[in-house]
Amino acid sequence: MMKAYLDNGNTTPVDKRVLEVMEPYFTEEYGHPLFIYSRGRKANEAVERASESISSTLGARGNELTFTSGATESIDLALRGAAKARRENGKHIITSEIENPSVLRVCEKLDENGFEVDYLNVDKEGLIDLEQLKSLIKNETILVSIGHVNDEIGTIEPIKKIGEIILDENPDAYFHTNAAASYGRVPIDIDEANVDLVSLSAHKIHGPPGVGALVAKEGTEIDPVNYGYQSLSDLRPGTENVPGIVGFEKAAELSFQDFDSKIKEMREIRDKLIQGIENKISEVILHGPRDENRSPANVNFSFKHIEGESILMHLDLQGISVATGSACATRKLEPSHVLTAIGLDPVIAHGAIRFTLSRMNTTEEIEYTLEVLPKVVENLRKMSPMSKR
Repeated sequence: MMKAYLDNGNTTPVDKRVLEVMEPYFTEEYGHPLFIYSRGRKANEAVERASESISSTLGARGNELTFTSGATESIDLALRGAAKARRENGKHIITSEIENPSVLRVCEKLDENGFEVDYLNVDKEGLIDLEQLKSLIKNETILVSIGHVNDEIGTIEPIKKIGEIILDENPDAYFHTNAAASYGRVPIDIDEANVDLVSLSAHKIHGPPGVGALVAKEGTEIDPVNYGYQSLSDLRPGTENVPGIVGFEKAAELSFQDFDSKIKEMREIRDKLIQGIENKISEVILHGPRDENRSPANVNFSFKHIEGESILMHLDLQGISVATGSACATRKLEPSHVLTAIGLDPVIAHGAIRFTLSRMNTTEEIEYTLEVLPKVVENLRKMSPMSKR
């Protein structure tokens, strides 16, 4: 039986070339990077090299990057760290109603601890209301956090315009973007976009799980939010995950090699999947933009009259992996907060399936999916009490 892995928005398989460069740092160059003996120096050099290499893909410098355990920790450090450092300047924070739970949960906690959080509305494609953003920014605004790409419906937010608005309305306010769903797929330059803080994750680009990074532009005030043994980082305690950091560097290098051609191929595969679903299956709704504002890696459809969980399980039996509901919340039965925010009926939202691609996906996987999916949908609709009789 053929298989198709189409859940790269949650995690990606680790590239074998990434594993190859990581292996020596488990078995040979396993020194602590803080210490000056030879193994320690080599580990330190590896961390510094990775910092410079990954930062350069964003137009940043190595001293502006802090390695973390992943995007969730990076987001927490960016939001709570900036709020803690700047609470004397103000306590107002702006985000959007369709952010990843990693952002929304931190904002909820900040709200409980005396900060004022405003949530921007979005249109039916998931694009934030720029005029509302402009009207909400005030002198007390210390932070705006808007994801670069929505991980559920693939909307690419206009971060350059957002950065310009923040700069015009309150140049002292920081701009944070969660780039976990965009890094390696949609280019970002932190100076061009006037972004102060960027959160990254390795396991979304065929790197190892358990490693990520926060890039903080020089001069951005952030306080640590955790304390303990301090190694190379002033912001984050603990011994660096050197093998993971080396793997992250290699994954980033591979992602940005022949970047334009890889993204072109991904976009072609994405469009083939969208067109195939719309041509072969009736009563489907595509969520998110249809134009250049859509991530090349994302396809999200609702299939009327059936539950997304049922589709997922039946596709899994045929070797096809997809997701239903928002990332990090797929075991919940509530409708997606993103789909309801764009105005979707909760019943329709329950029938949503998210397909997410990577540079490893092939046309053959898409063709196999388009062969299996219509049969699954047809069979489930025959059994569904929601179907028309």
